[in-house]
Amino acid sequence: MSATIPTDQSSREIRLLDNHTINQIAAGEVVERPASAVKELVENSLDAQATQITIRLEDAGRTLIEVADNGHGMIEAAAQLALLRHATSKIVTAEDLNQIISYGFRGEALPSIASVSTLTLSTSANDWGTRARIVVEQGTLAPASHEPGPQGTTIRVDSLFGAVPARLKFLKTDATELNQCVEVINKFAVLRPDVAFRLDHHGSTLLRTSGSGDPLTALAEVWSPELARALVPLSTSNGYATVSGFVSPPHLTKPTRAMQWLFVNGRPVKSRTLMAAIDQAYRSLTPDRRYPIVVLSIDLNPAELDVNVSPTKSEVKFHREGGVFDAVRRGIKDALLSHGMVPSMADLHAVNEALAEHQQSSIPFPLSSFAIAAQAPIGFNPQPHSIQESGEPQRSNSSLPSLLDGLRILGQVDSTFIIAENRDSLLVIDQHVAHERILYEMLCNTRGAAPIERQRLLEPATLTVERRVASLIAEHQDEFAAMGFEIEPFGPDSILVRTVPALGRGKAALEVLRDMLDEISEGSTQPNWTPTRDDVYIMCSCKMAIKAGDPLGHAEMQKLIEDLALTENPYLCPHGRPITITWPKGDLRRRFKR
Repeated sequence: MSATIPTDQSSREIRLLDNHTINQIAAGEVVERPASAVKELVENSLDAQATQITIRLEDAGRTLIEVADNGHGMIEAAAQLALLRHATSKIVTAEDLNQIISYGFRGEALPSIASVSTLTLSTSANDWGTRARIVVEQGTLAPASHEPGPQGTTIRVDSLFGAVPARLKFLKTDATELNQCVEVINKFAVLRPDVAFRLDHHGSTLLRTSGSGDPLTALAEVWSPELARALVPLSTSNGYATVSGFVSPPHLTKPTRAMQWLFVNGRPVKSRTLMAAIDQAYRSLTPDRRYPIVVLSIDLNPAELDVNVSPTKSEVKFHREGGVFDAVRRGIKDALLSHGMVPSMADLHAVNEALAEHQQSSIPFPLSSFAIAAQAPIGFNPQPHSIQESGEPQRSNSSLPSLLDGLRILGQVDSTFIIAENRDSLLVIDQHVAHERILYEMLCNTRGAAPIERQRLLEPATLTVERRVASLIAEHQDEFAAMGFEIEPFGPDSILVRTVPALGRGKAALEVLRDMLDEISEGSTQPNWTPTRDDVYIMCSCKMAIKAGDPLGHAEMQKLIEDLALTENPYLCPHGRPITITWPKGDLRRRFKR
């Protein structure tokens, strides 16, 4: 269908748009919803070096948004200028775009918001008790007046989109819009625990932070002490990018990415590169379709970054994506493996309670834990201080080798769990996932290491498979050979098996192979599904491992745990399930009032 071209000559004349129309177009880019206005106004307060910021909302920001701060403030002439498009104190020339260290820099926020609301700006650059007050109604400025007030700035936005009903109908429910506003402030609390935030909605306080500057104190204030202690701190640099923040151990995951917050040079961002790095770091540690909690700040030379990609400044481009990817992936993986990932019973109980409480709340789960130095408006420097509370379980920093110190096998429960003790704790080890981890790493290490011992069949076995599965197996013959299965195509719908691995505890190797082929057959019905080398290794280790319900002797249990201690990741199976849970003896004594 071709577009209709106007025939009226006057309708095709090129003309300059008036300022009000220009501002409304900009508002469509910068102010998508109340949360967008809240974000822009709070960024201005932070750029003004405010240490106290109070946000008041009514009707989720539809009828009122008010942001008051104790920042530098402005003189009357500067306040008048700030309401014009592209008026900013953040940059002077185009070259400054390569070294942006502030939040706002385009000079579009105030005039854009004012064009779709009634905006009142009250500000003072001194503490003399007099403020300039300017009202802008739907883009029209009223003469300035004066009123009493302290140094700082207060911006009141009434009836956002009131004169633009077409925009109002695209807003969601009050609960959804309020959640968006709360999330914006929570992220600022992540970045700036040195700033005291307060968020009120219809007179009810939804968030209040002390502004103490301590990252874990801020985390406890806006999240919970239990979940704060469950996180693993990290700080690393590869010479190109510095990565700092906190990540969750693999047993603490969520069904969505909602609790993966990323900041680049102090700015909340979205980045496929960073998400891919996180996924790669947690590969084989977390279950499928489960996502760890990640709050990371990446700092690098501003010249290596383009923050001028989108009007909302939510997307960035890296000049060297590989350098950032490597820093994030290595930083997370090293932190998890060095910190220890064995959860205690108290850890699991506290985290489950906190998550259950959050799921019953209509307010989005706040997440913050980091400090940025007060003298640096944009930065990120988490300090691993601890929150001490009498009787509260502390996060376990133990690694598996320390858990094996003084190991003594006590027995087996339900032919599934190995019960043992060491000097400090009672241990519960899932025998299936422990053996699965051992076999998985053995398979992964076959590249460049001694091959897995094979057992040649007296007569080759023939297995019938679907044609698509036969072609997939043909593509992965090397992977199957590394596992000890020497197989080859035998016609269009069958394979020939010549050897099987000499692994497992009396396992029927051909039955294991049939189970694997069944999984491949099931997956092959999905569009564009092709098993990777890792998929094949995970399937094989799961099928060949000791099963729940298999009785084990004392020597077998001892050997299993010793082999587990030699693995690279003795904390979780390839699917991400925990292998070992600890119960500190001190906690046992307290439970029995001893």
